[in-house]
Amino acid sequence: MEAEETKHPEGETPEVVEDAEVVEEAAAVEADLDELGAAQKERDDYLDLAQRTKADFENFRKRSAREAEEALVRGRGQLAGRLIPAIDNLERALAAADPGREAEESAFMRGIVMVKEDLVEALKSAGVEAYDPEGEKFDPAWHEALSTVKAEGAEPGVVIETLARGYRLGDQALRPARVVVSE
Repeated sequence: MEAEETKHPEGETPEVVEDAEVVEEAAAVEADLDELGAAQKERDDYLDLAQRTKADFENFRKRSAREAEEALVRGRGQLAGRLIPAIDNLERALAAADPGREAEESAFMRGIVMVKEDLVEALKSAGVEAYDPEGEKFDPAWHEALSTVKAEGAEPGVVIETLARGYRLGDQALRPARVVVSE
């Protein structure tokens, strides 16, 4: 601010006479600074909003990808749950087959074996695996005890016979192995 000083005798305070233009200019600068501060605050608010929106979108993208993967695993599990009984039936048919039948019937049996193997391979490619827990410690999360028997030389609580293999998809049991456990 420019000001003019008038000369006064010693001991008196000099008066400051302000120029009207200088006052107006100072007021304009102050108004500009206020506008600049408001613009900077608005900019910061928009930047914060953009960053939050970006983070929200990234979280949404990750959640959507995770949910899609979970849906895929559920679908595989449901399909496997429907195919496992068919595999069991094919295995029972093969076990009941008379090995002394004629050549035509043995070709038929080979066809059944091929169908069973194709189904098992299709399940494997979807991440489903069969397991036989014979000799393992009984685990109710993975095994279904159909009976218990006293077995010589076997520790209590050990699977001594597998009546039907179990099937799992990753760390999820689609069907627990049906077993006989030692007492």
